[in-house]
Amino acid sequence: MKNELHSRRVSGLSVFLFFCFFTAALAPLSALTMEEADALLLRAQNNTLFAETDYGAAYHIVQEKPGEGRTVTEAVMYRRDSDAKYVILVTNPPKERGKGYLQENDVIWFYDPADGRFTFTSAKDKFQNTNANNSDFGPQYYHRDYAIESFEEVRLGRMDCVCFVLKAKTEDVDYPEIRIWVTVEDGLVRKKEDYSLSGNRLRTIAVPSYQYLRTEERTYYVPVKMLIVDELRGKNISGKFQNERTEISISNVSFERQSPSIYTKAYLEMMSDR
Repeated sequence: MKNELHSRRVSGLSVFLFFCFFTAALAPLSALTMEEADALLLRAQNNTLFAETDYGAAYHIVQEKPGEGRTVTEAVMYRRDSDAKYVILVTNPPKERGKGYLQENDVIWFYDPADGRFTFTSAKDKFQNTNANNSDFGPQYYHRDYAIESFEEVRLGRMDCVCFVLKAKTEDVDYPEIRIWVTVEDGLVRKKEDYSLSGNRLRTIAVPSYQYLRTEERTYYVPVKMLIVDELRGKNISGKFQNERTEISISNVSFERQSPSIYTKAYLEMMSDR
């Protein structure tokens, strides 16, 4: 069956981001049971997990550092969630071309063609010195790794959402507490906040729109764009603190099965020579 690629967009990125970052008054909706909330959280997790097939896409990553300007990184990625593997190959800028990441279960390797070495990196580490973590490129296990501390039905812009406060069940997560806003209609995360153990907000992530791919098996959801705002990193410009931010655009999405050889160190070594 031929795949049909669609795109869901809100009317105006600036309007959406206003509600994500600045709206304080969120109107409560009808009552939701704990069982229903738990099912919605599981659905939100499953929407990030592509267990039945491989996933491939092109990433355009724009990093903005106040006072230093913008840097652009382009990369291609392949994921096989059933084997807990992914590979990311940096294609631009030229000085970064050939660098890559390989995840094998809980281990992530970074490859630098300059010295031809693989070094261990963590899921919590920053990707190419941006505000994105290495783990942001893989499945998000909201239901498996976190327990629901509380939840509230709210309105985010024009969208009916449930805001979850989640506490980590394990230490093997990036953040001990997160808050996510999940749309009731489709179980998609529209906003996420990451917190430290002391309760400080570290990052805010907005997902203004999704693209979705329909197959005979199911519908897959992938963000069109993600905006990550670092709440701690930034600089005072003209007396005002300006945050570092990273915008990630995802295109050329595919769910075609790939050769197992792609998810290997040999693949990164071979591609870096091109």
